[in-house]
Amino acid sequence: MKKLLVMAMVACMTLSMAACGSKEEAKAPAAETEAPAEEKAEAPAEEASDKVWIIATDTVFRPFEFTNEKGEFVGIDVDIMAAIAEDQGFKYEMQSLGWDAAVAAVQAGQADGLIAGATIKQERIDSGWIFSDGYYNATQTFVVAEGSDIAKFEDLAGKNVAVKNGTAGADFANSLKDEYGFTVTVFEDSPTMYQDVLLGNSAACVEDTPIMADSIKTGGLALVIPEGMESEGAPYGFAIMNEANQELLDMFNAGLKNIKENGTYDEILAKYLGE
Repeated sequence: MKKLLVMAMVACMTLSMAACGSKEEAKAPAAETEAPAEEKAEAPAEEASDKVWIIATDTVFRPFEFTNEKGEFVGIDVDIMAAIAEDQGFKYEMQSLGWDAAVAAVQAGQADGLIAGATIKQERIDSGWIFSDGYYNATQTFVVAEGSDIAKFEDLAGKNVAVKNGTAGADFANSLKDEYGFTVTVFEDSPTMYQDVLLGNSAACVEDTPIMADSIKTGGLALVIPEGMESEGAPYGFAIMNEANQELLDMFNAGLKNIKENGTYDEILAKYLGE
């Protein structure tokens, strides 16, 4: 009888230990499921560091963006963007779309920012452009044919001046036309505007000075830039059009400051302008 009682007690203890063991084992998977939750919480931070910013630009705006003889897309804007991205440690993809398409892409949210020799103008700011600090101060200049007797604004009285639509050069010409008595004809692109002067239909055209100097040099154009017929100048800026991309603008400004301080900026200008 005692043996039976002892055996029964042993059996109960065995069952009790087995039950406790099953409860402890049941808790184990719960601890294992916590790790993936923590990993998921960290995932957004990893995704943020892998973000690739889309930067829209023009196709041809020498010497700021253009394709060289090797088929490489190069220029001041291209090199500045690369230097700033390296300095700030962010990734980007540059898309050469043409001026109108580049602006439209940023406005539609298909691109995050624009760098294309865009003059910082109040009317653009009023329409939603958010500009960086200026990265190049460009003047606009009147340009005449070789051998022209036009040397000052007063010489334009009664003559016609060619301008390109929607540019700072057009604004500059329009600001002077009434004072100096000349008319203005608008063109859609620079080559056609230059040709109008070369054909003698217009006495002068107006273009951003660095663009004009490069066009005369590389295109062998029979045009000259008279001294003293340029504007006071206005800066080019990198632009976003969505406040959600302020981080990109902040990085551009910080990187621009750094590459100016370490000499990279001057090296880029010297490469394309000889400055």
